[in-house]
Formats: sequence, C-alpha cells, structure tokens
Amino acid sequence: MPEDDDRREAKDRSDLVEVARVYGPFEADLIKNFLESHGIASVVRGRTAPFVYPLTVDGLAEFKVFVRKDDAEKSRDLIAAMPAPDEDQGPPDPA
Repeated sequence: MPEDDDRREAKDRSDLVEVARVYGPFEADLIKNFLESHGIASVVRGRTAPFVYPLTVDGLAEFKVFVRKDDAEKSRDLIAAMPAPDEDQGPPDPA
C-alpha cells in the first residue's frame, strides 16, 4: 500500500542523525563511502548552486552526512579516525 510506504519512509528519516557537515560534494561522498565500507549505511543531503564551481556562501555547497541513531557514535569515531586527504599514504621517499 502506498500509504504504508510513505509512513515507513517518514519513520526511516526520523531515525537519522547528522554526524558530519562538510563543504563540497566530494568530501561528503568520501565520508559516505568510508562509512559504508565499515558497514554503516548513510545518507548525504546538501545543496549547490547551479555553477561550475560550488560556492560556500550562506550554506551553499554545504553537505550533511546522516546515519541511523544506533550508528551515530561509531560513525563519529570512524570519521574522527579517517586519514586526512593530504596525509602521505605512499611509501617513504628513497632520498
């Protein structure tokens, strides 16, 4: 029944908790994929202006990552432990 599906979807949304807020779709997708690689389903919500380069004015290009309430604490711990994109992940320089 369509009404049951609507109620279930609304309930699913009410169970979501924000665990990260970033500025740009790439970082949001990185966090989403990282969480999902650890078995935690997540949802990204955000908005961008229709430009080639997203702006960060008045919340534009702001993205929020949500997970279920039960996964919030573990998600925050995982996000805090994520390696920074600029950390050297390769082998040491031979020099």
